[in-house]
Amino acid sequence: MKQYFIYLILATGVSFNHLSAQDLSATEIVKKADEKFNGEKSSYSLMSMTIIRPGWQRTIDFKSWTFGRDFALTLITAPAKEAGQSFLKRGPEMWNWNPSINRLIKLPPSMMSQGWMGSDYTNDDILRESSVVNDYDHSLEGEEVVDGRLCHKVRLTARDDADVLWSRQMWWVDKKDFIVLKAELYDEDDYLVRTERGMDLKTMDGRLIPTTIELVPAEQEGHKTVLKITEIKFNITVEESFFSQQNMKTIR
Repeated sequence: MKQYFIYLILATGVSFNHLSAQDLSATEIVKKADEKFNGEKSSYSLMSMTIIRPGWQRTIDFKSWTFGRDFALTLITAPAKEAGQSFLKRGPEMWNWNPSINRLIKLPPSMMSQGWMGSDYTNDDILRESSVVNDYDHSLEGEEVVDGRLCHKVRLTARDDADVLWSRQMWWVDKKDFIVLKAELYDEDDYLVRTERGMDLKTMDGRLIPTTIELVPAEQEGHKTVLKITEIKFNITVEESFFSQQNMKTIR
């Protein structure tokens, strides 16, 4: 889920419909799960993110557009104080436009591990700098039942040359529909950092996906971030030129 859920940037586009679940390797399972969100040329989505802390919570609404793996644009639409902020990814470069201070900021690699908009998601999650398909090795760890659905349990181990935040991930992937129902993310010392759950399965634009994703940090009691997908469309008409610094200042 991790980089799996947010920002819906394209995966490889490979189809495995001719293979049965028993024939699939761990890598093919990860690819199929990734394609649930990322298997098309472009996308548009409406989402809300609720940040929950002991004693308070707040919700941020946003729109996002993607084109392949290299282009993404997100616009904050609510609350009013943050509305109009936008985030742009073009290849390895990323920017934030803040209209309240009329400033465009390029995000350095050192900021990828920081929380996005004060949430438990990182900038890397939102801007999808790393790839669960290409930056990790995959192995099957058996089967388990999650929320009444039989799942592949898959281990993702970061490759030595991969520049990623998570040294290891564990995924529970539904065997029937290849939906990630649970994920655990571990740091370089192999400590569990957070757990994510995919819930409220619905068909959107012809695809069964979890429309609620709950992220719970491992060592921060009372902290949680809940992402809800209101709308998502795949293969929209959009060009590379849409993802520009100029457009991120004027997009609505």
